[in-house]
Amino acid sequence: MSEFLDKERKKIVKGQEEKKEAAVKATDELMQEDEARMQEVLAEFDRESNTRRFEGVPKLVTRIMLIAFSIYALWMNVFSSLPEQIRRASFVGIVIFMAFILYPAKKSGAKKVNYVPWYDFLLGIVGGGCFFYYVVNFQEIVNRAGRSTTLDIVIGIIGILILAEICRRVVGIPILVVVTCFVVYAFVSGFSLKRIISHLFFTTEGVIGTPIGVCSTFIVLFILFGSFLDKTGVGRFFIEIANSIAGAATGGPAKVAVIASALQGMISGSSVANTVGSGSFTIPMMKKTGYPPEFAAAVEAAASTGGQIMPPIMGAAAFLMAEMTNTPYSEIVIAAVLPAFLYFAGIFLMVHFEAKKLGLNGLNKEDIPGFFSLMFSRGYLLLPLVVLVYCMMSGKTSSMSAVYAIITSIVVSMFRKDTRMSLNTFFEALENGARNTLGVAIACSIAGIIVGTVTLTGLGLKLATGLLSLSGGITIVALFFTMIACIILGMGVPTTANYVIMATITAPIVIKLGIPTMAAHMFVFYFGIVADITPPVALAAYAGSAIAHSDPFKTGVTATRIAITAFIIPYVFAFSPELLLVGGSLVDALLIMVTAFIGMLGVSTGMEGYMMSKLHPLQRLLCLAGGITLIIPGAITDVIGIALIGVVFVMQYLQQRKAVA
Repeated sequence: MSEFLDKERKKIVKGQEEKKEAAVKATDELMQEDEARMQEVLAEFDRESNTRRFEGVPKLVTRIMLIAFSIYALWMNVFSSLPEQIRRASFVGIVIFMAFILYPAKKSGAKKVNYVPWYDFLLGIVGGGCFFYYVVNFQEIVNRAGRSTTLDIVIGIIGILILAEICRRVVGIPILVVVTCFVVYAFVSGFSLKRIISHLFFTTEGVIGTPIGVCSTFIVLFILFGSFLDKTGVGRFFIEIANSIAGAATGGPAKVAVIASALQGMISGSSVANTVGSGSFTIPMMKKTGYPPEFAAAVEAAASTGGQIMPPIMGAAAFLMAEMTNTPYSEIVIAAVLPAFLYFAGIFLMVHFEAKKLGLNGLNKEDIPGFFSLMFSRGYLLLPLVVLVYCMMSGKTSSMSAVYAIITSIVVSMFRKDTRMSLNTFFEALENGARNTLGVAIACSIAGIIVGTVTLTGLGLKLATGLLSLSGGITIVALFFTMIACIILGMGVPTTANYVIMATITAPIVIKLGIPTMAAHMFVFYFGIVADITPPVALAAYAGSAIAHSDPFKTGVTATRIAITAFIIPYVFAFSPELLLVGGSLVDALLIMVTAFIGMLGVSTGMEGYMMSKLHPLQRLLCLAGGITLIIPGAITDVIGIALIGVVFVMQYLQQRKAVA
């Protein structure tokens, strides 16, 4: 008998070992498949954005150029005492030259791969030279006090045209269309060519205005910080942390995507890059769980877009907002916390009810790393973020805070052999930081033309007056029109340039409605950002659809539905600025957050058609009505909204008990 039991025990042990080996093998294959998919998507993303290396000179030369640019940016912000105009103009000049080398024009039939034509060298030298003309002749231009010479105007025209061409290559056409419309408006308004060029090129109201000023100081350093932080392996750590928190929950992989994208949003400056980065892992995992391809891609796109409103960095817009609203950075971050929490809570709810509706389970618990073991073994990777937030909150400048955070990321990389930063890795971080800066810097430069046109023509005030007249003075109607304008103007525009456009054109409209400055800027920023998931130009959704092999337009529509809370939250803090901790107590903010959360619960269940079980049409309507009612501030509307959602909850509860009985 004992021999029989021993044999059976050995069979069981052997079977368990075989299952374990099979599970490990399957996991390895899945990771290899995900890695291959990521490489494929990144390659496609590079091809679409025309990011190609230059082979006309040795690769080492371009690498040295990028590294030197990062060192120059660090030196300029830490040690330089040059006048601000010289700093900005030289920054733009270097960026233009390097961009023409790294983003050469397409050369069909060229014998060399990634061949850079001679005219790209010429354009880079001439374009950069136009801005260095300003640097060399800075004192004379200041002394002329706006009386530009013919040579000045010619240089300005050439510089702006070349900037527009490199913007077309690096950033895309949508923002150029917007810029062109504004410049045409300046001419239609009766301003001469000389006046327009002089204002846009030789003053701090145009190309070298506030946007590029913030980019050349704060943003470039935070991009470098993100590059160094990435070398520590923090991106993978974020995904593993998200897995440990939500991987085993109902529909776990989608919830992992939401959490991971929120965490990565702290260091990412692009909703598209965030979608491609974390989506290469989360989207295949969601599809394997049972989510439809469109839904899987849409979840990642919506969550990644939300990363741009996630403190403390907010896609670098936090620094621009601090500058343009004359508000301390720490106040911007604090104001953004509760709305960001509500945004991701809303997506989380949509994912949860979709999973319940489809009957999807989470991942196997044995395949999920333990949260505390992860934090114990690699929690130190969060130290650079802790140092960053501490420095910013303690009153240090944004530039020095970023420098301290970079130094910390280098130090923490040394704690483990697999993350230890070698000299080559250090240079790679500098190189990648410079490469990632180019697109943002060019977008900020071209956005300066929009700002300059608005200040020259007074267009912002005219738009505000016209829109208020069109709305009949009704606040919610004016806000609705502003929302539409923000979504249209934000389509296809990177985060930083997006905010500049919103702050310049649409924020004054909201402020004239009597809404506090902080709430007004947050309102327009939110709606500018959701353009990345709103068809027809939903870049983040399209990036996700490329990974999921789903229909791009359907993915965009689904992403808009999943991120429906992004279309609600701005109205909440527009009517109740206390949510941003503006003019109210923490208790007021928490009370508003609770009612807003209940409202999002109603909207989510109404949109998904599921609570405890499938909702019939009347129940869906009651949930949606209750959720929307909770947007409007006031005790009466809150009671009505909670009552409507509560009625559906009771109906569902009774229906569930009846089914069980």
